[in-house]
Amino acid sequence: MLSEAIKLGQQLKVDNIELRHIYPVKFFEKDSEADLTGVYPVKPESHLTGAINPINFATRSHKARMLLKLPESSKTLMKSFKSKLRSQIKKPLKEGLTAKIGRFDELEQFYRVFATNMRDLGSPVHSKNLMWNVLKEFGDEAKIVVIYKGAQPLACSLVVGFKGMLENPWASALREYSRLSPNMLLYWTMLEYACDNGYSYFDFGRSSPNEGTYKFKTQWGARPTTLNWHYISLNGQVAVAEDSEKSKFNKAIQYWQKLPVPVTRVIGPRIRKYIGL
Repeated sequence: MLSEAIKLGQQLKVDNIELRHIYPVKFFEKDSEADLTGVYPVKPESHLTGAINPINFATRSHKARMLLKLPESSKTLMKSFKSKLRSQIKKPLKEGLTAKIGRFDELEQFYRVFATNMRDLGSPVHSKNLMWNVLKEFGDEAKIVVIYKGAQPLACSLVVGFKGMLENPWASALREYSRLSPNMLLYWTMLEYACDNGYSYFDFGRSSPNEGTYKFKTQWGARPTTLNWHYISLNGQVAVAEDSEKSKFNKAIQYWQKLPVPVTRVIGPRIRKYIGL
């Protein structure tokens, strides 16, 4: 597969290929002739030779997958939390917030919160049609969670179950209601659902070690697993792993944050598919 990916990259005349893996691809592992932090020239006898330019590559492990092993019941999970975390979960309930788990019936409310939060973050939003298709293709394994204050949606997430694991690819909350802690009730609702519906693990998604989201996830008991991002250069240059992809878009982010949400819902899906984050 790696060989075919490189051949395709050469045919398309791309400069680089980026591969993201939980476990490292053996071809990129450190050996006697290569340093993991450096450039790996392809050996003359390698099956990857034949390119016009030499193929160089580098590996970067700057992100961690945050995974929580679940007990058999949500009651057991709640008892395992520290008293501070339990109090934080109870706070939104005392404020009158409620949680609802649905599917297509909650899609519009989900997308309202999701689109607003993505605008606030300065990132183009995915299309609602993508979310609709996720719900359709994954069937009952895909659910939407929405946190309400009365009829007002404050936070939301979309979860997908697969082989004993419940994953959370998208979650958002409205900043103006952060004092009510809807995010705490949102994550507890997802974890409660996962425990009580037979899932063995909950995947919080990836984070950068020691940043805000990383610390938020570890308080629930999530354990980090280092991720491996492989960068392959096809243009003869040194393969460079960017320190911050986001920094290249700083100006665009600032402008995007000033746009009205309805405008971002129209423009965002048209350009989001071309942006890799």
